[in-house]
Amino acid sequence: MATAAQVSIISEEDYLEGEKTSDIKYEYIDGYVYAMAGASNNHNLITGNVFLALANHLKKKPCRPYVSDMKVKIGSKYFYPDVLVDCSQLTGDSYYTEQPTILVEVLSKSTRRTDETIKRMAYMQIPSLQEYVLIEQDIVDVEVIRRATGWLSEHYFLGDELTLSSINLTLSVEDIYDRVQNGDVKEWLENQEKQQTNANTDITV
Repeated sequence: MATAAQVSIISEEDYLEGEKTSDIKYEYIDGYVYAMAGASNNHNLITGNVFLALANHLKKKPCRPYVSDMKVKIGSKYFYPDVLVDCSQLTGDSYYTEQPTILVEVLSKSTRRTDETIKRMAYMQIPSLQEYVLIEQDIVDVEVIRRATGWLSEHYFLGDELTLSSINLTLSVEDIYDRVQNGDVKEWLENQEKQQTNANTDITV
């Protein structure tokens, strides 16, 4: 997500043209551009886990998953979600979509405020959007906001499964956080190991 703004206002056309050759990705909000910050190892692992699950599930299906580099256009705003699913059959030379079905953001200290406020409000205005997913990286907490429930938030934790109804996919929170290193995951794995050890002991006895 973006961290710093350019002072001068630029047009959408100049922004889109500049994005094609820029080494740095920028988000665009009402004439101002914001440079994208780098992502942590945990952020990349979560993003990759979600994208892989989506890609495997959607193989040979009309909807397509995209990771990090596909923009979403909402009015005069352009954002780079961490993962998105689009079912509108984009052309090969498309640089953005206006009709995402699912949007996923991995939260960090620098992006939380924008992801939970500016982006949430903007995303909810997209007629095609069915589910918005926000995933914590420093703790385990997956928030899913669904159009079908009036945009009410539902939270999922280790041991839970969540369903993305718009594409009929069920994911375990454990798979989303596979190989992620934080305190919640460490404690979960230690408890799982203890339970397995106790189960093996009971069998032996």
